[in-house]
Amino acid sequence: MNAFARHRGDLFGGLTAAIVALPLALAFGVASGAGALAGLWGAILTGFFAAVFGGTRHQVSGPTGPMTVVMALILTELGGNLAMAFTVVMLAGAFQILFGLLRFGHYIKLVPQPVVSGFMTGIGVIIIILQFAHALGHQPPPGEVVEKLAALPPMLAAPLYPALALCGLCLAIMAFTPARVAAVLPPPLIAIVAGTVVAMLFLPGVPKIGEIPTGLPQIVVPEMTLADLHIILRYALILAFLGAIDSLLTSLIADSVTRTRHDSNRELVGQGIGNMAAGLLGGIAGAGATMRTLVNIRAGATSRLAGAIHALVLLAVVLGFGGVASHVPFAVLAGILLKVGYDIIDWQCLRRLRHSPRGDLAVMFTTLGATVFIDLMTAVAVGVVMAALIFVARTAEVQTDSARVFRGSGETAGLAPEEASILEAAGGRIVLFHVEGPLSFASARDLSRLMQSSESRDALVIDLSDVPFIDSSASMALEEVIVDARDGNDAVILCGVRELVRAAMERAGVLRLLGPRQLAATRLQALQAARDFVKGNGRPAAQD
Repeated sequence: MNAFARHRGDLFGGLTAAIVALPLALAFGVASGAGALAGLWGAILTGFFAAVFGGTRHQVSGPTGPMTVVMALILTELGGNLAMAFTVVMLAGAFQILFGLLRFGHYIKLVPQPVVSGFMTGIGVIIIILQFAHALGHQPPPGEVVEKLAALPPMLAAPLYPALALCGLCLAIMAFTPARVAAVLPPPLIAIVAGTVVAMLFLPGVPKIGEIPTGLPQIVVPEMTLADLHIILRYALILAFLGAIDSLLTSLIADSVTRTRHDSNRELVGQGIGNMAAGLLGGIAGAGATMRTLVNIRAGATSRLAGAIHALVLLAVVLGFGGVASHVPFAVLAGILLKVGYDIIDWQCLRRLRHSPRGDLAVMFTTLGATVFIDLMTAVAVGVVMAALIFVARTAEVQTDSARVFRGSGETAGLAPEEASILEAAGGRIVLFHVEGPLSFASARDLSRLMQSSESRDALVIDLSDVPFIDSSASMALEEVIVDARDGNDAVILCGVRELVRAAMERAGVLRLLGPRQLAATRLQALQAARDFVKGNGRPAAQD
C-alpha cells in the first residue's frame, strides 16, 4: 500500500476541515477585534501544534466562539493593545501546559453540567450580541456587553439596509442549507462566497474587511506593565481554563464517534503549545473545535496527520490568496457568527427546563447571567460553588434519611434475632443508631441532633460498619455526642469502625474519650456491652 492510499482519509479529512475552518477563522478574527489575519494565524498555529502534540487523534483545533469572546474582552480591557493581548494568549498556553503536566485534565472534566451549560449558553448570547453592530452596517461600539446593548437602539433606528440584507442572506444559508448539500459544501463556505459575490456585484457600499497582509507573520515581543499585570494574569487563566473545557468536551465527542480514548493531560499540553505559538506569531487563542473535528472524522481521518494537513492548507491559503479575503463584508461574517452563537446555546437543556431540578436551574441561570453581565471567571467560580453547595445539601439529606434508629418495641427489622432480643429486653433504655455512607460536614450536625434526640435512654450504640470515611467535622460532632452522653451518665459504644475511620477519629482526638469496652468489633458485641451497662454490670469507663 503506497503512502497516498494509507493516508487518503487523513488528506481528505484535513482538506475538508480546512474548508470549514477558513470562513470561521476570518469571522472569529474580526469578531475578536484582532483582525481577520489574527484569526487565520490562530487557526494555523493552534491547529498544527495541537494536532502534533495533543492527545486526541482526530481533533481539529482553532479559534472557537468561546475563545473569541474572551479575546474580545481582553482587547477591550487592554485598550486595543495587540501586543499585550497576544502576551495573554502566550501565558494562557503556558498555563495549559502546566495544567497538563500537573495532570489536571481529569479534574477539569468534573465541572458540573449545569455550569458548563450556563457558561456555554452565556457565551452564545454574547457572540450574538457582538454581531448586532456589523449586521446593521455599523462599527461595533467600545466597551463590554452592557455598553454594546446600550448602543443598540441608535443603531436599530438607523440601519444600513444593504448590510442587513447581506447578513440575513448569509444567516439563511447557514440555517437552511439542505443536509445533502452541507455534506459536500460546508454552509459557512457557501455563505462567505455567496455573500462576497453578491456584495461585489450589487452592494459595493457595505463595509468590508479591507487589505490583509500576506507573507509570514512577525514575532510578537511579549509586553506587559505592572498596572495591567492583574488583567493579563486573570484573562490568561480564563483563556486557559475555557480552552481546556472547550477542548476536552470536543475530545469526549470525538471519542464517542470514533470509539477511541483520548489522553486529556496530553491534550492540554498540545493545546498549550498551540496557543503559545499563536500568541508568539500574532494569532488569537484557539481550542478543540467540535464542528471541524466531526467534519474531519466523517471525511475519513484516522490520525493526527489530518489536523496538521488542515493547518498547512490554511497556511497555503494565507500565503497565496490572502488578498481575496479583503473583499469579504463584515455583514457576511456577522451572519455566519449569528448562527454559530445560536448553535452554542444549550437548547437541549433549555427544552428540559420544566423537568430539571430547581437547584440545577438555579446554577445554570446564575452562571449564564454572570457570564453575560459580569465576567467568565466569576461565572465559573460562582457556578461551581453553587453546584457544590447544592450537591452537599442533597448528600446531607440522603445521609440523614438513610440513618436508622432502633429502640426495640417492634423497631428491630433488619437485625439478627439475638440483637433484636437485647433491644426488646432493654425496653428503650438502649438505642441503636445505624448510618450508611461517608460522614462529612454536610450531615454532621443533623446526624448529631438525631443521635442526641433519644430521651430516657441509658446507652447509645453507634454502628459505623457501613461508614467508609469520616471527616473532621463529623468527628467533632461525634465527640460532642460522646461528651454529652458522658455528662448525662449515659454510655456511648461504637462498633464496626473501619481502619480509615478509626485513623481519622484518632487524629481528631475522639478515641481518647472512649474506654476499651466502648469500641466493639461487631454490633452484637456492642449491644451486649450496652446491656451490661444498663444492668450496672461493667459500666464502660470513660477516659479523660
